[in-house]
Amino acid sequence: MTSKVEFRGLRRVFGKTVALDGLDLTIEPGQFVALLGPSGCGKTTALRCVAGFERPDSGAVLVDGKDITDVPANKRDAGMVFQSYSLFPNLNARDNVAFGLRVRGVPTATRRAKADELLELVGLPGHADRYPHQLSGGQQQRVALARALALEPRVLLLDEPLSALDAKVRVALREEIRRLQLGLGITTIFVTHDQEEALSIADRVAVLRDGRLEQAGPPAEVYDRPATPFVAEFVGTMNHLPGRLAGDGKVTVLGQTLPVDGTAPTGPDVTVLIRPEAIQVTLADTTHPPAVGTGLGEVVTASFRGASVRLRLLMDGHEVLADVPGHEAARLAPGTRVAIRLVERPVLVAARAAPVPDAV
Repeated sequence: MTSKVEFRGLRRVFGKTVALDGLDLTIEPGQFVALLGPSGCGKTTALRCVAGFERPDSGAVLVDGKDITDVPANKRDAGMVFQSYSLFPNLNARDNVAFGLRVRGVPTATRRAKADELLELVGLPGHADRYPHQLSGGQQQRVALARALALEPRVLLLDEPLSALDAKVRVALREEIRRLQLGLGITTIFVTHDQEEALSIADRVAVLRDGRLEQAGPPAEVYDRPATPFVAEFVGTMNHLPGRLAGDGKVTVLGQTLPVDGTAPTGPDVTVLIRPEAIQVTLADTTHPPAVGTGLGEVVTASFRGASVRLRLLMDGHEVLADVPGHEAARLAPGTRVAIRLVERPVLVAARAAPVPDAV
């Protein structure tokens, strides 16, 4: 069975710190939702409110339409995996997985069989008799995941479960978690501050800031059509380029006029937010003037990133980041003169910050 989870006007305050400030979010049955945001934005507090480890000051948590805000943690049908694994060091992997079943009075043979089945499900057959100190970090986290699944919860809660692992193990385990979630069809809430992690495995990404929801939607939508400048800045890399509103919902930036995505601030001078992959870079033709809407610049640095190369360009006194295919790296070395053009698509526009006065 899988469940619908709702946050309704959730507010939680710790002293003078507002962790949650009227959070509203609905997670449909079987969805994998990532709560994404910087440290202190309230994502872990929201997760703990679902688990029953925190009680909101106001608002409610509903599961399948039932208000569980006042239900004790041990009475909620939720499984939680912590960042720190929290395995019992004196129990082997099988007994760690079966611990909750033992508390519920499940017969020994039944819980051992269930634990062995789950250890195989998470890719640890043959590890049942090993103790936590005999397991790697990734293997310990798999045991913790199996333990959370042992009670067949309606909701699975993951609190930055991969942050303590090295990069290669983290990628492998997040894909394994997603595979298991899809196979089981369990509603899952995954807390992370890693944007790549959130975008790669979630059905929906909910971006939080200062305890409030900035945007929730499919990963591609959050990345390609950020609802606010904060989301645009936090999810992925953004260039901040000076622009000028041109009227009729358009803005001029780097010599090009592009449509504005959403509502433009009062202008006329604004900041235009543009992704590095939305900047086209080619070798400059020094024998002819650049075409209309094309600027000239110079490559300052080139950073290899696998399939792509990130260029740091200097154009008209402005630094611009651009991502180009890796095979073009050789001909776009530092010092190369290049032609720069923006992809023709709507751009997000923000109010330009006032200049800071020089110190006296």
